[in-house]
Amino acid sequence: MKTYKFKTNINCGNCVKAVTPHLNKLEGTSWEVDTNNPDKILEVKTETLDADQIKSTVEKAGFTAEQV
Repeated sequence: MKTYKFKTNINCGNCVKAVTPHLNKLEGTSWEVDTNNPDKILEVKTETLDADQIKSTVEKAGFTAEQV
């Protein structure tokens, strides 16, 4: 399983709710957002996706994602 981390602008509970349906559609992944971290780190664990696919999904939800 590969782990990807992204700096995002997902900064509150409502933002997490907004991105949840998009990230939950990604099969074979688990994810969490650390909204307490100043960089709002999204951590995604996956066996099948690459960083570009995850970034694209976050951007479709209306948020930014920069791999760190």
